[in-house]
Amino acid sequence: MTEVKLPRRDFLKAAGAASAAGAAAATGIAACSPAAETAATAPPAEPEIWLTLNATEAAFVKAVVDTLIPADELTPSGTDVGLATFIDRQLAGGFGNGAKLYRSGPFLPGKPEHGYQLALSPRDFFRAGISEANAWTTKTYGKEFDRLTVEQRNEALTAIETGKAQFNGGFTSNFFFDNFLQLSMEGFFADPMYGGNKNKVAWKMIGFPGLPASYREEVKTYFNKKYDKEPQSIADFS
Repeated sequence: MTEVKLPRRDFLKAAGAASAAGAAAATGIAACSPAAETAATAPPAEPEIWLTLNATEAAFVKAVVDTLIPADELTPSGTDVGLATFIDRQLAGGFGNGAKLYRSGPFLPGKPEHGYQLALSPRDFFRAGISEANAWTTKTYGKEFDRLTVEQRNEALTAIETGKAQFNGGFTSNFFFDNFLQLSMEGFFADPMYGGNKNKVAWKMIGFPGLPASYREEVKTYFNKKYDKEPQSIADFS
């Protein structure tokens, strides 16, 4: 994984406004403060609801998807486009429960080209992988993954991706990374109804038109030109 500069949103203005509101309230002039009025009228943040991830797992997933897809001029961060929500939903459903996997054994050592060969369901595999990743970063950096600095997260994720991080769960760190990356990519480009690709940001970024199956007339109009129409999702046709 190549190291990239991770541009981050500027929270200083919001923090300054909150401080100003608190100071104004303390001096009895809160009613005259625009910051105080904003704080009073701003809707409360929506609570995060997880179907299967616990707090530690959710923190890990959010930190990893934000490292894989940092906010930049192309899209918001992985968390802001809904990847953590997508992964949580997938692990809570048939995929996570191994509905289409043969899991009765025997489980013999497989080759990489054989794909997923573990006795674990994908949900249990991700649970074990997150635990192993956090154990390795705690041993290496003294902290779980989500508490690392941006630079440390990139360094740690590179070690996991290349298999240099030692996992003890019966699978390698790079096998865990590959499966996590695959699920993240699926969520990033999936229809928004599944939780990821919020506001169709990934489709807009690559010029994907979305759900409609026939583009015969559009091909004539946009041949060798950028397709600049709003992409259509499943929700747009329901």
